[in-house]
Amino acid sequence: MNRCRFLSSLVIRALAALAVFSTLDLAAPARSAGLEGFGIVYLHGKGGWPGAFDGGILASLEAEGAQVAKPDLPWSLKRKYGATYDEAMAEIDAVVAALKAKGASRIVVIGHSLGANAAIGYAARHPELAGVVVLVPGHLPETDELRGYTREAIAQAKELIAAGQGNVPRGFPDVVQGIPLTATATPLVYLSMFDPDGPAVIPKNAQAMGPVPLLWVVGTLDPIARRGPDYAFNSAAKNPKSRYVEVFAGHLTTPLVARRRVVEWINSL
Repeated sequence: MNRCRFLSSLVIRALAALAVFSTLDLAAPARSAGLEGFGIVYLHGKGGWPGAFDGGILASLEAEGAQVAKPDLPWSLKRKYGATYDEAMAEIDAVVAALKAKGASRIVVIGHSLGANAAIGYAARHPELAGVVVLVPGHLPETDELRGYTREAIAQAKELIAAGQGNVPRGFPDVVQGIPLTATATPLVYLSMFDPDGPAVIPKNAQAMGPVPLLWVVGTLDPIARRGPDYAFNSAAKNPKSRYVEVFAGHLTTPLVARRRVVEWINSL
C-alpha cells in the first residue's frame, strides 16, 4: 500500500511538472562550443533513474558543447539501496574518470534531491571540482523529522552489524517527500544512508567543502526552502561565485523553472 501511495503521488507530481514544462521556453539552443571541455555529472534523486527530472538542463548544456554523464545511482528505482553512501562516491569517481578520459578537463556535478545531497558529499571530497549545483536538496538524516522514522531502525541496524549480519538485506523504514515507505537494504547500506552521524549528513559535508563554486537552488514550495541558507549553504559558500537561488516551484519542478539560471551560472565559471 505504501508503494502504491508513493507511485500515485509521483505520477501526480510528474504531471504537475509536465504542466509547468509546457509553459516554459525550453527549446535547446543551436549547438555551440561555449562549454567545450566541461564534463557534467547529473545525480538523480531517490527512486529516480538516470537523468530523472533534470528539467532540460542537460540538453541545454550538451547543446553548448559539454559532455554529460547520467549514472544509475545506488538509490535508483532499479537498484534500491544497492550500495553504501561511500560506495556511491566511488561510483561517481569512475564516472568522472570516464569523462576526463574523453577530454573533459572541468567537472561540474549537478544533483537533484538525494542526488543533491550526494553532490555536496562528493564536493566535500573533491575540492578540485569546477562547480557544484544542488537542486532542492533532500534526504536529511540528522533532522528531527527523519529521526522520528528511523531511530529504532538505526539501533537495530547497528546491532545486526555487531552480530555479523551487516550484509543481510531486510526491511527498514524510509521516507520520500514525507511519504513513509519500507526499503529493503542491508544494515550496512541503511546505516550509511540514514545514520544522523553518518556520511550522508548535508551540513557536515557542507562544512567540509573547500572553495568549490556552489549554486544552491530551492523551490519555495519545497520543505527545504523553510530551512533557508543557514541550513548548510552559508557554511559551504566559500567561493565568490557561490549563489543561493529561490524559484517559485516544487520538488520536481524546480529544475524546470531554474534551468536558464543553472545554465547561465555554469557558463560563468
